[in-house]
Amino acid sequence: MNFKKFSLALLAAFFVAPVLADDIIRFVPDPYPIGYADQGDVRHIVIKGANITNKEITLETVMGQGIGMSNFKYPTKIAPNAAVTIEFDMDFAGMDGQINPVVVMIDNQGKSYAAQLDGYVKNPIFFGEKLFDTGYYAPNEKREWTFYVWGTDKKTRPDLTLDENAQKEFKLKTKNVMLNVDDLGKIKEGGKVPGLKLTLSTSGLSRTGWELKQKSIRKIVGFKSKKFPKATPEVLIVGYWKD
Repeated sequence: MNFKKFSLALLAAFFVAPVLADDIIRFVPDPYPIGYADQGDVRHIVIKGANITNKEITLETVMGQGIGMSNFKYPTKIAPNAAVTIEFDMDFAGMDGQINPVVVMIDNQGKSYAAQLDGYVKNPIFFGEKLFDTGYYAPNEKREWTFYVWGTDKKTRPDLTLDENAQKEFKLKTKNVMLNVDDLGKIKEGGKVPGLKLTLSTSGLSRTGWELKQKSIRKIVGFKSKKFPKATPEVLIVGYWKD
């Protein structure tokens, strides 16, 4: 992936193409590259494009379609054939791998324009499994899940503990192991990759507030790491409440 910056002159070269009905604010390249980020980073993002029509555009708001985008800065008025710069903060917590968020601009006529972004979030911690099923679950039933975790670089053993919120419902036991991760469907101990064997348990899942209105269970269990303080590793617990 090439994340070189493109000059306004290069943008202008693209803008001489015929204008489509919805092609009014254009950002080039499309999707617009925002580069690489470590999971948990917070970065200030700047994207540049242009109004490629002969009419002034008045923007009423700019927002993000997707998670992590906030604090947008944008011009209220964009002159005909003029450049436009959109700025915002991007929080990469909870993201992993390829991402394609969308910036949505809305003018004073209610018309919307979109700029798709393209980036990649590097997660330093790899989970052998991230989804666990309780099946049909009655209040105060005990459950336990065992799985493996290792560093994405296959060299650094993660150090994981439950975050404060997860500690209310779950307990965690960890054991240092060496793993063979050549086949992700059959992870084995006794290899060359330093990892952790995790045992996650609960003696009772809570059911309060909005959870009382639905039968399905959805619990996000968050972890934290001193070695990777920006990382936001988590697993998902799903199931169905017994009546």
